[in-house]
Amino acid sequence: MGIGRTLLLAASKSDFLNRQATQRTFVKRAVKAFMPGERPEDALEAGAILAREGLGTLYTKLGEALNSLDDAQAVHDHYILFFGELHKRGIPGEVSIKPTQLGLDLSMPSCADHLASLAKRADETGSVLWIDMEDSSYVDRTLELYRAVKAKHPTAGLALQAYLHRTPGDLAALMPLAPVIRLVKGAYAEPAYIAHAAKRDTDLAYYDLARTMLDAAKTKQCTAIFGTHDIPLVQRIIARAQESGVADGAYQVHMLYGIKMGEQRRLRAAGRTVKTLISYGNAWYRWYMRRLAERPANVGFVLRSMFG
Repeated sequence: MGIGRTLLLAASKSDFLNRQATQRTFVKRAVKAFMPGERPEDALEAGAILAREGLGTLYTKLGEALNSLDDAQAVHDHYILFFGELHKRGIPGEVSIKPTQLGLDLSMPSCADHLASLAKRADETGSVLWIDMEDSSYVDRTLELYRAVKAKHPTAGLALQAYLHRTPGDLAALMPLAPVIRLVKGAYAEPAYIAHAAKRDTDLAYYDLARTMLDAAKTKQCTAIFGTHDIPLVQRIIARAQESGVADGAYQVHMLYGIKMGEQRRLRAAGRTVKTLISYGNAWYRWYMRRLAERPANVGFVLRSMFG
């Protein structure tokens, strides 16, 4: 792991820096490069614009590892209303949520109940519920939660992280469920015995997993979604899909709002299914630092957005 990535991930855990950053106007200005605003209305308005361009959208309210079950209930209630807003506004959007936002650290049964309720609401409104993957200590519990949700709600999706050594085995174990998988590289600080330390190794692991997912997509054993801004890697995956006879609509590409929007539009114009993940909320610091750590060169982009 590079020094820049290590420092950014370490900074993401600092409560002091969190307080300092969220009080600084120039930092908030930089964050706007990656999110349209803190209010859900900001996210919905941005999503409506993207929908008119033919881009699908996903939404996540930032914040994780809550301290009380009342807070988790409030997050659940927020998303119940948010699904309704998507439906009312006619936005073809989906919701992506971290289990710790629903109290996973506090009560596994309560978290499971919240996820079941949200998956039901997603079905009722013609949307989709995504379960995000957090650091490696949560993987087993998150897989258990996903299995329970997927049994009753076939369209529900799960994020898997390519940099974890265990992910090929996890993907294979999920295949009997015909899973809906968004493959990401991974953005948490993990020791080398748990995750690939070098970017090259993560990239190789990602492509190997992508091939497995595409092969399964041909027989509808897996809905394959690729969440990455690595355009050369995306092009390799598209080429593999074409060589293997996987139709354009049988897989998707997901990227974050504000990152490589031109590439997102070009992929859409070329016939790919592309969806943009829009984040909102005031608990953006840790998320923001992990976004920078994914590619420390993003720091230059941030500096330009702050001062340019």
